[in-house]
Amino acid sequence: MPKVCVEIPQHILDDLNEHIGDDKKFVNLSDAIRTACRKMLDMMDEIDRRHGRIKPKKGEE
Repeated sequence: MPKVCVEIPQHILDDLNEHIGDDKKFVNLSDAIRTACRKMLDMMDEIDRRHGRIKPKKGEE
């Protein structure tokens, strides 16, 4: 898996860290960032579908 280096404002990192660890939503910071990226991409795909920029998935026509 490729590694990416990004700069993240401290207040966002602090917020993420509150949700990382045992008995919390994410296992580690990488997991939290991957999940956020997937969710954002899903939202962008939905917006593109609504605006006719991409074809609907099979069965959604």
